[in-house]
Amino acid sequence: MPELPEVETVRRGLTALVQGAQVNKIQVPYPKAIVSDLQEFKTALVGAVIEKIDRRGKYLLFRFSNQKTLVSHLRMEGQYSVEPEGDTPHKHTEVIFTLADQRDLMYNDTRRFGRMQLVETGTEYQQVSGLSKIGPEPTEADLDVTYLSSILAKSHRKIKPFLLDQANLAGLGNIYTDEVLWQSQIHPETLTDQLNESEVERLRDNIIAEIKRATDHHGTTVHSFSNVFGEVGQFQNELDVYGRVGEPCRRCGETLVKIKVAQRGTTYCPVCQVKK
Repeated sequence: MPELPEVETVRRGLTALVQGAQVNKIQVPYPKAIVSDLQEFKTALVGAVIEKIDRRGKYLLFRFSNQKTLVSHLRMEGQYSVEPEGDTPHKHTEVIFTLADQRDLMYNDTRRFGRMQLVETGTEYQQVSGLSKIGPEPTEADLDVTYLSSILAKSHRKIKPFLLDQANLAGLGNIYTDEVLWQSQIHPETLTDQLNESEVERLRDNIIAEIKRATDHHGTTVHSFSNVFGEVGQFQNELDVYGRVGEPCRRCGETLVKIKVAQRGTTYCPVCQVKK
């Protein structure tokens, strides 16, 4: 699933390519991709201009000139591409926005899990369930150490599923959770209320730094992620533990192992990340 760095990479690419474009026509080969009423979806957006593209967590927010916001969640393998108008759709193209400048903005999804929902701008946090309780962004400005300490202390969960929960913190998925826990030398099954103050501070700093670094590298391509230009990410070349089971730890040399935590494959170092 695309995580925050990948979604932010897509947002930046879409901003460069389609911000300011007017929608002339909409085709929906796969109607299940649209959560809203399909006819209302088409009627509202035809003739509207894409004024801005925002992101919140793993959600893309297309801001239109008629005070409508299209909320798009890529889920497992959703991708956008921009093609000349009339080009043959991809095998798994689900939605086609034909733009006034003779281009097609296509949404493609091999797994067909991605969804779009149209709401009035300013109401997305009330109307879209995944946005209604989303936690802070993993940035220096938004992720306060006092907040993180408080919610960790109040919980009694394993740290990995806690970090994956978007209600606690926006944007982290399986890849970056494994990475920041390794960097912070925290076992993925450590209980949240067992972390001391210095561990919480180190965890916060590593979350912020890792997400920024991954975004600077245009995200991670493990299976199929590519940006709106069709380019793969580069951060897979920088990963310390994810995808490296059986290889030596880059800190101590011990062999990395893989277990399941909350039904998610989890790679860690048994020497550097000791369970409390």
